[in-house]
Amino acid sequence: MHSKNFSLLSVALAIAVGALVPGSGALAAKHNKTKATASKPAASKKVAVAANALPPLAAQVALAANPPALPAKAWLLMDYDSGEVLASANADEPLPPASLTKMMTSYIVEQALRSGKLKPTDLVTVSENAWCRGTSAESCMYLPLNSQATVIDILRGIIIQSGNDASKAIAEHMAGSEAGFAKLMNAEAQRLGMTHTTFMNPTGLPDPAHKSSARDLAILARAIIKDGAEYYPLYAEREFKYNGIKQGNRNALLYTDPSVDGLKTGHTQEAGFCLVTSAKRNDMRLISVILNTHSAQARADQSRTLLGWGFGSFEKATPIAANAVVGTAKVSFGKADTVAAGLGTPWMLTVPRGTQVQTAVQLNPGLEAPVAKGAVIGKVVATANGKPVGEAPLVAQADVERSGLLLRGWQHLLKLIGQ
Repeated sequence: MHSKNFSLLSVALAIAVGALVPGSGALAAKHNKTKATASKPAASKKVAVAANALPPLAAQVALAANPPALPAKAWLLMDYDSGEVLASANADEPLPPASLTKMMTSYIVEQALRSGKLKPTDLVTVSENAWCRGTSAESCMYLPLNSQATVIDILRGIIIQSGNDASKAIAEHMAGSEAGFAKLMNAEAQRLGMTHTTFMNPTGLPDPAHKSSARDLAILARAIIKDGAEYYPLYAEREFKYNGIKQGNRNALLYTDPSVDGLKTGHTQEAGFCLVTSAKRNDMRLISVILNTHSAQARADQSRTLLGWGFGSFEKATPIAANAVVGTAKVSFGKADTVAAGLGTPWMLTVPRGTQVQTAVQLNPGLEAPVAKGAVIGKVVATANGKPVGEAPLVAQADVERSGLLLRGWQHLLKLIGQ
Protein backbone atom coordinates (compact mmCIF):
# COMPACT_ATOMS: atom_id res chain seq x y z
CA MET A 1 0.00 0.00 0.00
CA HIS A 2 2.82 2.33 0.89
CA SER A 3 4.51 1.36 -2.35
CA LYS A 4 1.38 2.12 -4.33
CA ASN A 5 0.96 5.57 -2.73
CA PHE A 6 4.62 6.39 -3.57
CA SER A 7 4.03 5.39 -7.18
CA LEU A 8 0.97 7.62 -7.50
CA LEU A 9 2.86 10.49 -5.86
CA SER A 10 5.73 10.08 -8.39
CA VAL A 11 3.32 10.21 -11.32
CA ALA A 12 1.62 13.32 -9.95
CA LEU A 13 4.98 15.00 -9.39
CA ALA A 14 6.11 14.20 -12.92
CA ILE A 15 2.93 15.67 -14.38
CA ALA A 16 3.35 18.83 -12.32
CA VAL A 17 6.99 19.25 -13.37
CA GLY A 18 6.06 18.65 -16.97
CA ALA A 19 3.52 21.43 -16.82
CA LEU A 20 6.11 23.88 -15.43
CA VAL A 21 9.22 22.96 -17.49
CA PRO A 22 9.26 22.60 -21.30
CA GLY A 23 9.93 19.07 -22.50
CA SER A 24 12.79 18.08 -24.89
CA GLY A 25 10.52 18.55 -27.89
CA ALA A 26 9.67 22.09 -26.83
CA LEU A 27 13.34 22.90 -26.16
CA ALA A 28 14.32 21.53 -29.57
CA ALA A 29 11.62 23.58 -31.24
CA LYS A 30 12.81 26.70 -29.44
CA HIS A 31 16.43 25.96 -30.46
CA ASN A 32 15.44 25.45 -34.06
CA LYS A 33 13.42 28.66 -34.04
CA THR A 34 16.40 30.58 -32.63
CA LYS A 35 18.71 29.02 -35.22
CA ALA A 36 16.32 29.94 -38.02
CA THR A 37 16.06 33.48 -36.72
CA ALA A 38 19.86 33.77 -36.53
CA SER A 39 20.30 32.56 -40.11
CA LYS A 40 17.52 34.75 -41.45
CA PRO A 41 19.77 37.78 -42.23
CA ALA A 42 22.17 35.60 -44.25
CA ALA A 43 19.30 34.00 -46.13
CA SER A 44 17.73 37.41 -46.73
CA LYS A 45 21.05 38.68 -48.07
CA LYS A 46 21.25 35.80 -50.54
CA VAL A 47 17.68 36.45 -51.67
CA ALA A 48 18.47 40.16 -52.09
CA VAL A 49 21.57 39.38 -54.16
CA ALA A 50 19.59 36.95 -56.34
CA ALA A 51 16.86 39.56 -56.77
CA ASN A 52 19.45 42.07 -58.00
CA ALA A 53 20.80 39.67 -60.62
CA LEU A 54 20.25 40.78 -64.19
CA PRO A 55 18.77 38.38 -66.75
CA PRO A 56 21.39 36.50 -68.79
CA LEU A 57 22.71 38.68 -71.62
CA ALA A 58 23.25 36.69 -74.81
CA ALA A 59 26.20 37.32 -77.13
CA GLN A 60 25.63 39.82 -79.92
CA VAL A 61 28.97 38.91 -81.53
CA ALA A 62 30.53 35.44 -81.36
CA LEU A 63 33.19 33.87 -83.58
CA ALA A 64 32.58 30.33 -82.26
CA ALA A 65 29.55 28.28 -81.34
CA ASN A 66 27.69 28.25 -78.02
CA PRO A 67 28.96 31.40 -76.33
CA PRO A 68 27.67 31.86 -72.79
CA ALA A 69 24.86 34.25 -71.81
CA LEU A 70 25.99 36.22 -68.77
CA PRO A 71 23.89 38.23 -66.27
CA ALA A 72 25.75 41.52 -66.62
CA LYS A 73 25.08 44.82 -68.39
CA ALA A 74 28.01 44.27 -70.75
CA TRP A 75 30.71 41.65 -71.31
CA LEU A 76 33.46 40.89 -73.80
CA LEU A 77 36.22 38.41 -74.62
CA MET A 78 39.26 39.55 -76.63
CA ASP A 79 42.21 37.72 -78.15
CA TYR A 80 45.30 39.47 -76.83
CA ASP A 81 47.60 38.84 -79.82
CA SER A 82 45.31 40.25 -82.50
CA GLY A 83 43.01 42.45 -80.42
CA GLU A 84 40.07 40.71 -82.08
CA VAL A 85 36.82 40.44 -80.12
CA LEU A 86 35.87 36.76 -79.92
CA ALA A 87 32.48 37.33 -78.29
CA SER A 88 30.66 40.26 -76.72
CA ALA A 89 27.38 41.83 -75.63
CA ASN A 90 26.82 45.60 -75.33
CA ALA A 91 30.53 46.03 -76.03
CA ASP A 92 30.31 49.76 -76.81
CA GLU A 93 27.77 50.89 -74.21
CA PRO A 94 29.32 53.59 -71.98
CA LEU A 95 28.93 52.47 -68.36
CA PRO A 96 30.41 53.58 -65.04
CA PRO A 97 33.68 51.63 -64.69
CA ALA A 98 34.27 52.16 -60.94
CA SER A 99 37.85 51.20 -59.98
CA LEU A 100 38.56 49.73 -63.40
CA THR A 101 39.41 53.39 -64.01
CA LYS A 102 42.61 52.79 -62.07
CA MET A 103 43.94 50.70 -64.96
CA MET A 104 44.40 53.96 -66.85
CA THR A 105 45.90 55.60 -63.76
CA SER A 106 48.43 52.80 -63.36
CA TYR A 107 49.09 52.68 -67.13
CA ILE A 108 50.04 56.37 -67.18
CA VAL A 109 52.33 55.87 -64.18
CA GLU A 110 53.98 52.86 -65.86
CA GLN A 111 54.52 54.79 -69.08
CA ALA A 112 56.08 57.65 -67.11
CA LEU A 113 58.40 55.16 -65.40
CA ARG A 114 59.41 53.65 -68.73
CA SER A 115 60.13 57.06 -70.27
CA GLY A 116 62.08 58.28 -67.25
CA LYS A 117 59.61 61.03 -66.33
CA LEU A 118 59.18 59.20 -63.03
CA LYS A 119 61.61 57.08 -61.05
CA PRO A 120 60.50 54.20 -58.81
CA THR A 121 62.15 55.90 -55.81
CA ASP A 122 60.59 59.34 -56.39
CA LEU A 123 58.62 60.49 -53.34
CA VAL A 124 54.92 61.40 -53.58
CA THR A 125 53.34 63.61 -50.90
CA VAL A 126 49.87 62.80 -49.54
CA SER A 127 47.72 65.93 -49.44
CA GLU A 128 44.56 66.36 -47.41
CA ASN A 129 42.55 65.86 -50.59
CA ALA A 130 44.30 62.57 -51.31
CA TRP A 131 44.28 61.37 -47.70
CA CYS A 132 41.86 58.54 -47.01
CA ARG A 133 40.09 58.87 -43.69
CA GLY A 134 39.63 55.14 -43.31
CA THR A 135 35.91 54.81 -43.93
CA SER A 136 34.52 51.53 -45.23
CA ALA A 137 32.89 53.42 -48.10
CA GLU A 138 36.05 53.42 -50.22
CA SER A 139 39.16 51.36 -50.84
CA CYS A 140 42.37 52.82 -49.45
CA MET A 141 46.09 52.20 -49.29
CA TYR A 142 46.02 54.03 -45.93
CA LEU A 143 48.73 56.55 -46.66
CA PRO A 144 49.19 58.84 -43.62
CA LEU A 145 48.28 62.52 -44.07
CA ASN A 146 51.25 64.65 -45.20
CA SER A 147 53.45 61.54 -45.48
CA GLN A 148 55.52 60.57 -48.50
CA ALA A 149 55.58 57.28 -50.38
CA THR A 150 57.71 56.06 -53.28
CA VAL A 151 56.20 55.88 -56.75
CA ILE A 152 56.62 52.08 -56.85
CA ASP A 153 54.73 51.70 -53.56
CA ILE A 154 52.04 54.04 -54.84
CA LEU A 155 51.77 51.91 -58.00
CA ARG A 156 51.33 48.76 -55.92
CA GLY A 157 48.74 50.52 -53.80
CA ILE A 158 46.76 51.41 -56.92
CA ILE A 159 46.96 47.99 -58.56
CA ILE A 160 46.71 45.61 -55.59
CA GLN A 161 44.86 47.58 -52.92
CA SER A 162 42.83 49.73 -55.33
CA GLY A 163 43.74 52.74 -53.20
CA ASN A 164 41.79 55.90 -53.91
CA ASP A 165 44.33 57.78 -51.82
CA ALA A 166 47.23 56.41 -53.88
CA SER A 167 45.44 57.33 -57.13
CA LYS A 168 44.73 60.89 -56.00
CA ALA A 169 48.25 61.39 -54.66
CA ILE A 170 49.97 60.33 -57.89
CA ALA A 171 47.50 62.39 -59.94
CA GLU A 172 48.39 65.51 -57.96
CA HIS A 173 52.10 64.66 -58.18
CA MET A 174 52.03 64.27 -61.97
CA ALA A 175 49.45 66.86 -63.04
CA GLY A 176 48.85 69.15 -60.08
CA SER A 177 45.26 68.05 -59.57
CA GLU A 178 42.80 65.24 -60.25
CA ALA A 179 41.22 67.32 -63.02
CA GLY A 180 44.59 67.91 -64.62
CA PHE A 181 45.37 64.20 -64.48
CA ALA A 182 41.98 63.38 -66.02
CA LYS A 183 43.08 65.36 -69.09
CA LEU A 184 46.13 63.10 -69.38
CA MET A 185 43.86 60.07 -69.02
CA ASN A 186 41.50 61.19 -71.77
CA ALA A 187 44.37 62.04 -74.11
CA GLU A 188 45.81 58.57 -73.59
CA ALA A 189 42.40 56.98 -74.09
CA GLN A 190 42.05 58.82 -77.40
CA ARG A 191 45.52 57.70 -78.50
CA LEU A 192 44.65 54.06 -77.74
CA GLY A 193 41.36 54.24 -79.65
CA MET A 194 39.04 54.13 -76.63
CA THR A 195 36.15 55.86 -78.39
CA HIS A 196 33.44 55.41 -75.75
CA THR A 197 35.41 56.58 -72.71
CA THR A 198 35.47 59.80 -70.69
CA PHE A 199 37.46 60.00 -67.47
CA MET A 200 36.68 62.65 -64.86
CA ASN A 201 39.00 61.45 -62.08
CA PRO A 202 41.79 58.91 -61.42
CA THR A 203 39.77 56.75 -58.99
CA GLY A 204 36.47 55.83 -60.62
CA LEU A 205 34.45 57.44 -57.84
CA PRO A 206 30.96 58.26 -59.20
CA ASP A 207 30.56 61.12 -61.64
CA PRO A 208 27.70 61.31 -64.19
CA ALA A 209 30.15 61.94 -67.04
CA HIS A 210 32.68 59.25 -66.02
CA LYS A 211 32.11 56.34 -68.41
CA SER A 212 33.86 53.58 -70.33
CA SER A 213 32.85 50.53 -72.37
CA ALA A 214 33.77 46.86 -72.30
CA ARG A 215 35.63 47.16 -75.60
CA ASP A 216 37.57 50.22 -74.45
CA LEU A 217 38.60 48.57 -71.19
CA ALA A 218 39.82 45.50 -73.08
CA ILE A 219 41.87 47.80 -75.35
CA LEU A 220 43.38 49.40 -72.25
CA ALA A 221 44.13 46.02 -70.67
CA ARG A 222 45.88 44.91 -73.86
CA ALA A 223 48.01 48.07 -73.81
CA ILE A 224 48.98 47.50 -70.17
CA ILE A 225 50.18 43.97 -70.95
CA LYS A 226 51.91 44.93 -74.20
CA ASP A 227 53.55 48.21 -73.21
CA GLY A 228 54.36 47.60 -69.57
CA ALA A 229 55.93 44.16 -69.43
CA GLU A 230 58.28 45.26 -66.66
CA TYR A 231 55.40 46.25 -64.39
CA TYR A 232 52.66 43.84 -65.49
CA PRO A 233 53.65 41.20 -62.87
CA LEU A 234 52.32 43.61 -60.22
CA TYR A 235 48.79 42.81 -61.40
CA ALA A 236 49.24 39.19 -60.31
CA GLU A 237 50.43 39.99 -56.78
CA ARG A 238 47.90 38.69 -54.26
CA GLU A 239 48.65 41.05 -51.38
CA PHE A 240 50.53 44.18 -50.41
CA LYS A 241 51.43 45.47 -46.96
CA TYR A 242 51.85 49.19 -46.35
CA ASN A 243 51.78 51.27 -43.19
CA GLY A 244 51.47 48.02 -41.24
CA ILE A 245 48.23 47.11 -43.01
CA LYS A 246 48.19 44.04 -45.27
CA GLN A 247 45.46 43.86 -47.86
CA GLY A 248 44.67 41.17 -50.40
CA ASN A 249 44.02 41.59 -54.11
CA ARG A 250 40.24 41.55 -54.71
CA ASN A 251 40.59 39.55 -57.94
CA ALA A 252 39.35 36.16 -56.71
CA LEU A 253 40.59 34.37 -59.84
CA LEU A 254 44.21 35.01 -58.84
CA TYR A 255 43.69 32.53 -56.00
CA THR A 256 41.85 29.83 -57.97
CA ASP A 257 43.19 29.85 -61.55
CA PRO A 258 46.98 29.70 -62.10
CA SER A 259 46.59 30.93 -65.68
CA VAL A 260 45.14 34.26 -64.49
CA ASP A 261 47.70 37.05 -63.95
CA GLY A 262 45.59 40.24 -63.80
CA LEU A 263 44.07 42.76 -64.01
CA LYS A 264 41.55 44.78 -61.93
CA THR A 265 38.30 44.73 -59.99
CA GLY A 266 35.79 47.54 -59.53
CA HIS A 267 32.65 48.20 -57.53
CA THR A 268 30.32 51.05 -56.69
CA GLN A 269 26.57 50.98 -56.17
CA GLU A 270 26.03 52.57 -59.56
CA ALA A 271 28.60 50.46 -61.45
CA GLY A 272 27.79 47.15 -59.79
CA PHE A 273 30.56 44.57 -59.62
CA CYS A 274 33.10 44.70 -62.45
CA LEU A 275 36.19 42.70 -63.40
CA VAL A 276 38.80 42.81 -66.17
CA THR A 277 40.80 39.59 -66.31
CA SER A 278 43.69 38.26 -68.38
CA ALA A 279 44.73 34.62 -68.55
CA LYS A 280 47.33 32.76 -70.57
CA ARG A 281 47.18 29.06 -71.33
CA ASN A 282 49.91 27.60 -73.52
CA ASP A 283 50.42 30.09 -76.38
CA MET A 284 47.04 31.84 -76.08
CA ARG A 285 46.22 34.87 -73.94
CA LEU A 286 42.64 36.08 -73.55
CA ILE A 287 41.21 39.22 -71.94
CA SER A 288 37.72 39.18 -70.42
CA VAL A 289 35.58 42.10 -69.26
CA ILE A 290 32.49 41.88 -67.03
CA LEU A 291 30.62 45.12 -66.33
CA ASN A 292 27.86 45.66 -63.79
CA THR A 293 26.91 42.29 -62.41
CA HIS A 294 25.29 41.67 -59.02
CA SER A 295 28.04 40.37 -56.72
CA ALA A 296 31.76 39.79 -56.31
CA GLN A 297 31.15 36.05 -56.67
CA ALA A 298 29.17 36.60 -59.87
CA ARG A 299 31.91 38.64 -61.54
CA ALA A 300 34.45 35.90 -60.74
CA ASP A 301 32.13 33.10 -61.89
CA GLN A 302 31.21 34.88 -65.12
CA SER A 303 34.83 35.65 -65.93
CA ARG A 304 35.73 32.02 -65.30
CA THR A 305 32.89 30.88 -67.58
CA LEU A 306 33.85 33.28 -70.35
CA LEU A 307 37.54 32.38 -70.25
CA GLY A 308 36.69 28.67 -70.14
CA TRP A 309 34.53 29.02 -73.24
CA GLY A 310 37.26 30.97 -75.01
CA PHE A 311 40.09 28.55 -74.30
CA GLY A 312 37.84 25.60 -75.12
CA SER A 313 36.46 27.03 -78.36
CA PHE A 314 39.56 28.56 -79.99
CA GLU A 315 43.07 27.51 -80.92
CA LYS A 316 46.18 29.06 -82.40
CA ALA A 317 46.92 28.51 -86.08
CA THR A 318 50.18 29.25 -87.92
CA PRO A 319 49.20 29.85 -91.56
CA ILE A 320 52.79 30.36 -92.72
CA ALA A 321 56.11 29.50 -91.12
CA ALA A 322 58.15 32.53 -90.06
CA ASN A 323 61.14 31.69 -92.28
CA ALA A 324 59.18 30.55 -95.36
CA VAL A 325 59.45 32.33 -98.72
CA VAL A 326 55.89 32.72 -99.98
CA GLY A 327 56.43 34.61 -103.22
CA THR A 328 58.81 36.45 -105.52
CA ALA A 329 58.22 40.09 -106.34
CA LYS A 330 59.41 41.66 -109.59
CA VAL A 331 61.77 44.63 -109.21
CA SER A 332 62.49 47.26 -111.88
CA PHE A 333 65.83 49.01 -112.32
CA GLY A 334 67.68 46.84 -109.86
CA LYS A 335 70.81 44.74 -109.98
CA ALA A 336 68.41 41.83 -109.42
CA ASP A 337 65.10 41.44 -111.26
CA THR A 338 63.26 39.87 -108.30
CA VAL A 339 63.26 39.68 -104.53
CA ALA A 340 61.93 36.97 -102.25
CA ALA A 341 58.95 37.86 -100.02
CA GLY A 342 58.28 36.39 -96.58
CA LEU A 343 57.01 37.22 -93.11
CA GLY A 344 58.94 39.75 -91.07
CA THR A 345 57.79 38.28 -87.75
CA PRO A 346 56.05 35.06 -86.67
CA TRP A 347 52.34 35.07 -87.48
CA MET A 348 49.69 33.28 -85.45
CA LEU A 349 45.92 33.47 -85.67
CA THR A 350 43.28 32.65 -83.09
CA VAL A 351 40.54 30.66 -84.82
CA PRO A 352 37.70 28.35 -83.81
CA ARG A 353 38.98 24.86 -83.13
CA GLY A 354 39.18 22.69 -86.23
CA THR A 355 39.14 25.62 -88.66
CA GLN A 356 40.95 25.12 -91.97
CA VAL A 357 42.85 28.29 -92.90
CA GLN A 358 43.74 29.21 -96.49
CA THR A 359 46.19 31.93 -97.51
CA ALA A 360 46.53 34.20 -100.54
CA VAL A 361 49.64 36.24 -101.33
CA GLN A 362 49.32 39.80 -102.67
CA LEU A 363 52.59 41.42 -103.85
CA ASN A 364 52.88 45.12 -104.57
CA PRO A 365 53.14 45.86 -108.32
CA GLY A 366 55.60 48.31 -109.79
CA LEU A 367 58.44 47.81 -107.29
CA GLU A 368 61.54 49.81 -108.19
CA ALA A 369 65.03 49.49 -106.81
CA PRO A 370 66.49 50.20 -104.40
CA VAL A 371 64.57 47.84 -102.12
CA ALA A 372 65.82 47.45 -98.55
CA LYS A 373 65.74 44.14 -96.75
CA GLY A 374 62.71 44.18 -94.45
CA ALA A 375 60.74 46.68 -96.53
CA VAL A 376 57.04 45.85 -96.88
CA ILE A 377 56.40 44.62 -100.41
CA GLY A 378 53.01 42.97 -100.04
CA LYS A 379 50.75 41.06 -97.68
CA VAL A 380 49.30 37.63 -97.11
CA VAL A 381 45.58 37.28 -96.36
CA ALA A 382 44.17 34.35 -94.39
CA THR A 383 40.61 33.15 -94.93
CA ALA A 384 38.40 30.47 -93.42
CA ASN A 385 35.14 29.37 -94.99
CA GLY A 386 35.52 32.19 -97.49
CA LYS A 387 35.80 34.93 -94.85
CA PRO A 388 38.95 36.91 -93.97
CA VAL A 389 40.35 35.98 -90.55
CA GLY A 390 43.58 37.96 -90.61
CA GLU A 391 46.45 39.33 -92.64
CA ALA A 392 50.17 39.97 -92.22
CA PRO A 393 52.71 42.10 -94.12
CA LEU A 394 55.25 40.50 -96.41
CA VAL A 395 58.74 41.94 -96.45
CA ALA A 396 61.74 41.77 -98.75
CA GLN A 397 64.12 39.03 -97.70
CA ALA A 398 67.19 40.74 -99.23
CA ASP A 399 68.48 44.10 -100.39
CA VAL A 400 68.12 44.97 -104.07
CA GLU A 401 70.51 47.72 -105.16
CA ARG A 402 69.69 50.16 -107.92
CA SER A 403 71.35 49.30 -111.21
CA GLY A 404 73.93 51.51 -112.93
CA LEU A 405 73.06 54.18 -115.50
CA LEU A 406 73.74 52.06 -118.57
CA LEU A 407 71.88 49.07 -117.21
CA ARG A 408 68.94 51.23 -116.21
CA GLY A 409 68.81 52.65 -119.76
CA TRP A 410 68.73 49.14 -121.20
CA GLN A 411 66.03 48.16 -118.69
CA HIS A 412 63.96 51.20 -119.66
CA LEU A 413 64.23 50.22 -123.31
CA LEU A 414 63.14 46.67 -122.60
CA LYS A 415 60.22 47.98 -120.60
CA LEU A 416 59.14 50.21 -123.48
CA ILE A 417 59.14 47.37 -126.00
CA GLY A 418 57.35 45.10 -123.54
CA GLN A 419 60.16 42.68 -122.89
